[in-house]
Amino acid sequence: MMKNYDWIVVGGGITGAALSYELAKKGFAVLLLERDATMQNATRFSYGGLAYWSGTTDLTRQLCAEGIERHRNLSAELDSNTEFRELDLLLTIDAGVEPEKVAANYAHFAIPPQLVSVTEAGELEPLLNKSAIAGALTVRHGHISPTATNQAYCQGFLRLGGIREIAEVTGLIAEGNRISGVKTVGESYACKNAVICAGGWSRSLLKTAGISVGVYFSRAEILETAPVDLKLRTLVMPALLKRFELEAQSSKIEVDFLWDEPGKELLPPILDSGAIQFNDGSLRIGQLSRTLSDLNAKVDRKTSETAIRAGIGKVLPDAADLPAAWHDCIVAFSADRFPVVGEIRDRPGLHVFSGLSNPLAIVPALAERFANRAAEEKDWAIEILSPDRFAEK
Repeated sequence: MMKNYDWIVVGGGITGAALSYELAKKGFAVLLLERDATMQNATRFSYGGLAYWSGTTDLTRQLCAEGIERHRNLSAELDSNTEFRELDLLLTIDAGVEPEKVAANYAHFAIPPQLVSVTEAGELEPLLNKSAIAGALTVRHGHISPTATNQAYCQGFLRLGGIREIAEVTGLIAEGNRISGVKTVGESYACKNAVICAGGWSRSLLKTAGISVGVYFSRAEILETAPVDLKLRTLVMPALLKRFELEAQSSKIEVDFLWDEPGKELLPPILDSGAIQFNDGSLRIGQLSRTLSDLNAKVDRKTSETAIRAGIGKVLPDAADLPAAWHDCIVAFSADRFPVVGEIRDRPGLHVFSGLSNPLAIVPALAERFANRAAEEKDWAIEILSPDRFAEK
C-alpha cells in the first residue's frame, strides 16, 4: 500500500527545500523528491546574490523586504550557517554608454543604486578595468552560499520529521481531474497535494499532465574556480542585463509553440559578464544564457568558455585566465517575470512554485506565505502569483 502524504514537493533545489521546510513547520506530512544525489541545478551554480533592493511593485517590494529579513535570521533559525553577508554590488556601465541614461532605468527600484564615477568604481573594486567602463551603479546587496542554504533548509526539514528521497519524478497520478500522487522511476506515492518546484524542468513535467502555466527555461553557463588568492571585493555585474530581454522575447505568445518543437533555439545566446567570490575564495564567472527548446541540448563548451573568458577579461582582466571548470544548468523564468506560485484551478491537488527569475531574495518569504496558504490562511501575494493568470489570457 502506498504511503499517503499531505504534500509531495517535486524538486530539491532552494525553492523545494525552503517550501518543504515551511510546510513541515505547519505540521504537514511532507515528502521531498529530488532527482540528483549531488545537486547539478540552478541553485548549485547560482551567484548567490540577494537583490533585496530590486522590488519595483508593491508585491515585489514587500517580498524583498520580508525575504532579506528572513535571510538575516535564517542561520540562527535553521541552526546552520547559510554564509549570509552584505556586500557592495557593482553594476558596470560600458565605455561609450551614457551613465545617466542607465541610472534612469533603476530609478523606480525600492532602493535605487547610486551612480558612481569610474574613479569611485575603481576604489570600490580595485580589480576593475577602469578603461572599459563609463561609470557604475552601486548598492548594498545580500549574498549567501546557495548550497549551504539549501543544505540548511533540508536539515531543518528532516529535523521536523520530513522525508527526503532521491528519485526522478516521471509523471503525476490523477483521479479524474484531481492529482492524487506522483510516479518516480521505481515507486508511486499518494498525496493530497503535489507541488512542482523543479525549476526549469517544471515545464516538461507539467506538460506530461497536459498543463501549460507560462513557465520557461534558459540554459545558463558559468565558469567556476577553486579557491584562489585573487580578492574580489564586490559582486560585479553589467548594469544593462541582457538576460531579462532574452527571457521577455523568448516567452512571447507568438513564439510559444517553438518550445514544444525539438531542436529549436529561440534567440541567439547572450552574455552578461560578471563575477562573485564566495567565502571559501572560489569564483563563479559568467553568465552565458541560451533559450533552447531541448532540456538536454548539448552546447559547445569550448566556444562558450572562450566567450565567457573574453567577456570577463574586459571588465576584470585578472579573472580571465584563472583555471576554471565550465558548468551549465537550467534556469526557470516566467512569461511576465513574476513567480508562478499556487494551485492550478482546474487540476485540484496540483500546485506550482517556479518561474522565479530573482529567486534567492524572495524564496524564504514566498515559501512561508505558501505554507500559510496551505494551512487555510488567505494570502494576497499567492493569489496574485497564481498560475491561473496565464490561463485567463
